[in-house]
Amino acid sequence: MPEPDLVTAELTLTGRLTTASNATFLGSIGDAAVVYKPIAGEQPLWDFPDGCLAHREVAAYLVSEVLGWNIVPRTWLRDGRFGEGMVQLWQETDPEQNAVDLVPEEDVPATGWKEVLQGQDDAGRIVSLIHEDTPALRRMAVFDVLVNNADRKGDHVLAMPGGHRYGVDHGLTFHSEHKLRTVLWGWIGDELSAEEVAGVDRVLSGLDGELGQQLAKLLTAEEIEAFAARCARLRSTARFPEPSGDMPAVPWPLF
Repeated sequence: MPEPDLVTAELTLTGRLTTASNATFLGSIGDAAVVYKPIAGEQPLWDFPDGCLAHREVAAYLVSEVLGWNIVPRTWLRDGRFGEGMVQLWQETDPEQNAVDLVPEEDVPATGWKEVLQGQDDAGRIVSLIHEDTPALRRMAVFDVLVNNADRKGDHVLAMPGGHRYGVDHGLTFHSEHKLRTVLWGWIGDELSAEEVAGVDRVLSGLDGELGQQLAKLLTAEEIEAFAARCARLRSTARFPEPSGDMPAVPWPLF
């Protein structure tokens, strides 16, 4: 968890992300740039309980830490100007990189990328949704299956200058019902690697220890039980799942 000064030192707000559906502020704690999402600014949702998105964001970070893949930037709960909320370390992305993209169908790269689906743009031209075929994005896809991420948009994958990939915006996770909606469908049916299986094993082991104790403070018993079942199911099949259920398989908008 974060150092005490990140929890207790003054959180100064410097701006607001007006495009976010929930109240989202930029700020700083000392020299650390952060994002602050107060619980009071969360918009009601028809399929998620009120006032719990911040807790789910922290839970996603805890799972990321146990996986050992550094998918979610450091995230914690603390007070701010508008009350308790989620705070996360801000990440400066590389504007020259896109881990997920929409391109004309004729421009889909022959190697290094996965095509997820095709559609039409406003001019009626066929475009393809693609994402990188990299270990970093494979790990993020595994993470999304485990936490039941209902909102993995393209812009929720942060391309960092050194090649690392962060995932952000995990408020719509850990529902007890199947909600997986993601743009990272490029490995349907593929076997998990030994590293990916080992990550799932670490989470399953953690649920019987500290991870389980921490999640109990953030999620309901039913949600934790469903999370454990997803982990066990993925470990049993050891393959990337295919879309299922009546809900759309991708979020909208895609970005």
